[in-house]
Amino acid sequence: MLSRREFNERCVALGSLVTLSGALALDAATAVAATGKARTVKFRDGTSVPAIGQGSWHIGQGRHPAADEEEALRTGLSLGMTLIDTSGNYGEGRSEELIKRVIAGQRDGAFVVSKVEADDATGDAMARACEASLARLGTDHLDLYLLHEPTPNAEFSEVVAGLERLRAAGQIRAWGVSNFTVSQMDDLFRIPQGDRCATNQVFYNLGGRSSERDLLPWCERHGMPVMAYSPLGGLGASLLSDPVLGRIAAAHACSAAAVALAWTIRSGNVIAIPESGSVAHVKENAVALSLTLAPQELQTLDAAYPLSGR
Repeated sequence: MLSRREFNERCVALGSLVTLSGALALDAATAVAATGKARTVKFRDGTSVPAIGQGSWHIGQGRHPAADEEEALRTGLSLGMTLIDTSGNYGEGRSEELIKRVIAGQRDGAFVVSKVEADDATGDAMARACEASLARLGTDHLDLYLLHEPTPNAEFSEVVAGLERLRAAGQIRAWGVSNFTVSQMDDLFRIPQGDRCATNQVFYNLGGRSSERDLLPWCERHGMPVMAYSPLGGLGASLLSDPVLGRIAAAHACSAAAVALAWTIRSGNVIAIPESGSVAHVKENAVALSLTLAPQELQTLDAAYPLSGR
């Protein structure tokens, strides 16, 4: 814990003295710089990524001006949220096309994740889908390629073989799945090379904790990180207006979003990918990279959002 004097000295060194009034009000960049702690998650192959990345489900589809969305993603990259998640079917490829402009000239500084749809996961369709995503993103490889939805279990062998061909060709560095159940993960791991799966991307947030019953423990036992989409609750969610979150946020001089994200990544085995088309919101999200909630705060949130059936 920094003293006020130590905090001021570091802010001056950064050229951005922060006004203190009661609690310390940190912007995202200063928070990471002042503490030296940016939380990361490691894949089984040793690759480390930030515990908070950036989603893009609705990016490039007119919800915000494209220039604002591009600036938001670039801001996230500059604040350490270097994992960007997208898919070939987000806005019929417009999300990938916008991300191409964001990562142009700084591809090595981004960890790019895209997805193939179940309908394109067999035969030659997967290779074509991957090539189309690479072209839209303006890159020669994806850092991670996910099967967006499960195929029938009988097709798992063909899907894994197709993903492994892409990996062997250098078009993808690693592959994973999305929305798989524990039963499907078990079946996947019985397939030759199925245990090369790097991650399972699923719906997970403070208000949606069902995966804690079985999927998260399964992934942890297998040394596999989970990627959490909709970590702030998704469209229309009221999570961020909850007064419990608000009180904890006030104690840390941060946003409710930062608290919700810090909760989501608390285990060290979860990568959260919040989406934002706003620079201000991206800065709020990035605070979670250096925010650790106290045990009592975690207990308070657990009581407010219990996992039913435990």
